[in-house]
Amino acid sequence: MSGDGAPILAPVKREPAAIVIARRLTEAVMDGTLPPGRQLGEVELAAQLGVSRGPLREAMQRLVQQGILRSEPHRGVFVVDLTPEDVTDIYLARTAVESAACRIVIRRHPQRTADRLAAACAAMAAAADLGDPGALAAADMELHHILIAESGSRRLGRMADTLFVETRMCLSALTVTYHDPVDLVAEHTAIIDALRAADEDLLIELLDAHMRDALARLLPPDAAAVADAAAVPDAAALPDAAAVPETVSVPDTVPVPDAPAAAAPPAVVVPPAVIVPPAAVVRAAVAAEAPPAVLPGPAPQPA
Repeated sequence: MSGDGAPILAPVKREPAAIVIARRLTEAVMDGTLPPGRQLGEVELAAQLGVSRGPLREAMQRLVQQGILRSEPHRGVFVVDLTPEDVTDIYLARTAVESAACRIVIRRHPQRTADRLAAACAAMAAAADLGDPGALAAADMELHHILIAESGSRRLGRMADTLFVETRMCLSALTVTYHDPVDLVAEHTAIIDALRAADEDLLIELLDAHMRDALARLLPPDAAAVADAAAVPDAAALPDAAAVPETVSVPDTVPVPDAPAAAAPPAVVVPPAVIVPPAAVVRAAVAAEAPPAVLPGPAPQPA
């Protein structure tokens, strides 16, 4: 409110055009408007979105880096195809990320998180009653978004964002394979109940079973059997967040094997940084009537 009681409007937040375009493209990939394997033409997309090709190209490059699009030299940019191995890997990563989020929220604010998850689960139940698979899938993803957001971890959030986009690319197939969507609601309800009871072991076990079930419904029977046996670990095998050390010792240098000369791209050599000798070294050199000592710079790093 201003001094005279009139309401004050917040300024409009401006976002770079490339970020806005990347968001629109991501939504189109998630809802199937841009299906897997679809080639993206810059001229066509720029005309449809009403944007110039510069920010469109930047947006597409962002999505290539996130793994949502793929770039092929001399061919163009395509929406990624998700193979059975990709789907297995997605759920392997989601199991790890969401298990870590569960361990955080159950130690901090399990009741608050359970309340928020229950609201999303109620939306899932309503969609199931209406027989609306699209609304069911959206409420399902919202529930998992809430779980990650409640953890408060920015890094878990960044990892989950890409995984959720990839999940949405195949989630429609998941929802129609349930004989009764109420089964999906029941799985999430059990997870929320375990969180309310602060039963961490049961919570992680139910989340792991939920991910395995989702993977089994997405993959062909033979691929699902292989994935269930080897790809997705048991929840007990995942490291406890509290057991992960805060610091990790990293060696100063890591040897990089030489690439074959025929396959190596042109090397870009970063020149060594100029290092000013310490004052004590300079004084000692002057006293000895010798030129100042020159400390070697770091070895050039490969591009």
